[in-house]
Amino acid sequence: MEKKSTKTIAQNKKAYHDYFVLDSFEAGIELCGTEVKALRTGGANLKDAWCRIQDGELFVNGMHISPYEKGNIFNRDPYRVRKLLMHKKEIDRLFGKVKQDSLTLVPLSLYFKGSLVKVQVGLCKGKKLYDKRDAMAARDSKRDIARALKQRNQ
Repeated sequence: MEKKSTKTIAQNKKAYHDYFVLDSFEAGIELCGTEVKALRTGGANLKDAWCRIQDGELFVNGMHISPYEKGNIFNRDPYRVRKLLMHKKEIDRLFGKVKQDSLTLVPLSLYFKGSLVKVQVGLCKGKKLYDKRDAMAARDSKRDIARALKQRNQ
């Protein structure tokens, strides 16, 4: 059995800045043909995207997929709401966690797995301002330590 290769299309770096990612799940996404062609050229943005569960189905809002240049009349709205494909039990489990623990569903990355487009959805808890400052301070100190070690070894 062949291992399917993955190619990242877009990542949501803002999500890692604004949220603590507690868990992540893989979901398929329902797209039309010109959207898939546009994704192959790398035209996607997840910066302000978020997910919601409505009537037992999972949807992603705010995700931008650039229109395909040669798609003319077949192009869809770049910001349209798209359905995510997961098993019913997984969606129900996520719905319970979101409602009970006041967590948020955020798309973390968009990638090709073989020829299929997949979305990594994160179960996230919002960061406070002081949490963001702590994370930036830790990142700066790691960078300073690495720089000092590199200079010391030369």
